[in-house]
Amino acid sequence: QVQLVESGGGLVQAGDSLSLTCAASGRTFSRYGMGWFRQPLGKEREFVAYISGDGRGRNYEDSVKGRFSISRDNAKNTVYLQMNTLKPEDTGVYYCGLFRAGSTVKSWTNYDFWGQGTQVTVSS
Repeated sequence: QVQLVESGGGLVQAGDSLSLTCAASGRTFSRYGMGWFRQPLGKEREFVAYISGDGRGRNYEDSVKGRFSISRDNAKNTVYLQMNTLKPEDTGVYYCGLFRAGSTVKSWTNYDFWGQGTQVTVSS
């Protein structure tokens, strides 16, 4: 089994940066892809970024491409999301999840072991 804990969120101004961390506990962490999703207040969960188990494959939602960077350190059982040039529309609760299986990495229904999330608020 895997347990995930997100951290690193906060309140920042537009244009600032934040680095999020997803700490995992589990015996097979490196075998699975990991994804970041976010949920704005009053809206449904949406895809942000994905990284494959070996760290060589990455996928980003179009609105964050070029601004966000996902990475992982399997020796530390940790996934990161570096967020630069933040915009107010990036505001939401950010979650990480383990990719289970499915036809696309962009659907939250294909992930398991969600953490509690970390709040990111970007003011104008």
